[in-house]
Amino acid sequence: MRLDKFLKTSRLIKRRSVANEICSSGRVKLNGRPAKPGAEIKPGDILEIAFGQGNTKVRILETQNVVRKEQAQSLYEIIESDS
Repeated sequence: MRLDKFLKTSRLIKRRSVANEICSSGRVKLNGRPAKPGAEIKPGDILEIAFGQGNTKVRILETQNVVRKEQAQSLYEIIESDS
């Protein structure tokens, strides 16, 4: 699954276009390296996302194309958050 699509599906970021912009500006790292919007992700990968002044680090648990709002948080676990 593409990184920008995962960010939108998991509801870490509200819109795919915004996810695309954030990835393109270098504010998202995949396994410690800057990631482009089209980077392929898989369960077990670690994402670091810079939101304003804070950072959030999550582990991807599973990838699904369509998820209900209530189940979106089951796609990842937060490792650390300082936002």
